[in-house]
Amino acid sequence: MIRETWLNAATLTLLVAVPAWALVVDEPFTITLATRAVIFAIAAVGLNIALGLGGLVSLGHAAFFGIGGYAMGILAHHAQTYVPLEIGPLTLAGTKSMPVIWLTAMVTSGLAALLIGMLSLRTAGVYFIMITLAFGQMFYFFAISWPAYGGEDGLSIYVRNGFPGLNTLVPIQFYGLCLGVLLLVLGGMFLLARSPFGLALNAARQAPGRVETVGLNGQRVKLVAFVISGVITGLAGALFADLNRFVAPTMFSWQMSGELIIFIILGGTARLFGPVIGACVFVLLEHLLGGLSEFWLVYLGALLLIVVLFARGGIVGLLSGRRAVHD
Repeated sequence: MIRETWLNAATLTLLVAVPAWALVVDEPFTITLATRAVIFAIAAVGLNIALGLGGLVSLGHAAFFGIGGYAMGILAHHAQTYVPLEIGPLTLAGTKSMPVIWLTAMVTSGLAALLIGMLSLRTAGVYFIMITLAFGQMFYFFAISWPAYGGEDGLSIYVRNGFPGLNTLVPIQFYGLCLGVLLLVLGGMFLLARSPFGLALNAARQAPGRVETVGLNGQRVKLVAFVISGVITGLAGALFADLNRFVAPTMFSWQMSGELIIFIILGGTARLFGPVIGACVFVLLEHLLGGLSEFWLVYLGALLLIVVLFARGGIVGLLSGRRAVHD
């Protein structure tokens, strides 16, 4: 068995080496696959803050993923059509600037997470799961019935948005940008988990009654974690929409929320690089098996069952020889 630190280092090395190899042998599709995995990893790391550290099993995190995607789609759509965006008395121009789009995606996703969290955290257990699922489906059906931005057909963006100093249409440059975001998010989670707030969140997950006795509001701590989680997932949604240059209601679907949970379970719940490894394994299986059979999810289900039964710490726990954090 190898230590988790070495496994994390090996994962990071592969995230750099595989796209570099693809660039040398002129395989841009491999770089695109790696970019897809990295963006999914960002979203899963966001959910891992709520699920892994806070014990909040959310089946509605696709709502924040979709909000981030539509924030990008709407702003870029108005920029490419030269039609201003009207919000009540306000008239705003669209933009193709990634930093502005990211900020918009993070703020709108954070506000949505605040509202959903305030209502959902009044419940617990299966009721929390179902109410977050209900919110996600509400956004899904709203997007379908929103003809101004494509309805169920989605919305296409003709040119990828720009970032200062980079040509984002070059696959390796856009990948490097996404990898940089992932590293920042991982660094943030590392610091968060070891901060006083992270310790309070972990305590609120394990012993909420004791947290209350020492004067901490466990529900408020979980709400802050839920908002942070939504902000990061919304950022990933904006990147995903930019990768595809397309946004659609499927970004809000419960299947998307389920996939994010699968990434975390496969890699290892509450592990720093667990969601990253889980996302990479998922994208790799999707690529290798999806072309062989339309029923490739059966094999994924079998792998997930094996992990749940025999490797409760996920792939990270299995390879590092450490049990799951929640055990």
